[in-house]
Amino acid sequence: MPNSPIDGQVFMLAAAKASVDPQTLTELLGRTQDHLDGRRDTYRREFERVAESDGREVFLVPTGHWETIGDRLGFSERERKAVARTHAEQLRRLGSEAGRDEEFETALEIREAVVIGG
Repeated sequence: MPNSPIDGQVFMLAAAKASVDPQTLTELLGRTQDHLDGRRDTYRREFERVAESDGREVFLVPTGHWETIGDRLGFSERERKAVARTHAEQLRRLGSEAGRDEEFETALEIREAVVIGG
């Protein structure tokens, strides 16, 4: 996935767990990034940024945030859940790499992750 803030292994894991095929997930993630990119400053002002690297920023947002985005983008519930799962898996991966997996896993119990690429 060119210019995607989602790592290839994370994408493959999310695609395997999602009830959507990889091609559809690629399209959904692309639409999502287009939507999020124009709102990066809003995310910086309103939400906690928990990771930043290589032009990628990860924010923790209130539960239900993906429902709002999914509605705005016209996603089905299955599509919305697939995108949300991919973003959560990316946060988990970053947490594992940084030795913060317990912290991020706990955060995901009460919030959702949003990953915005550069």
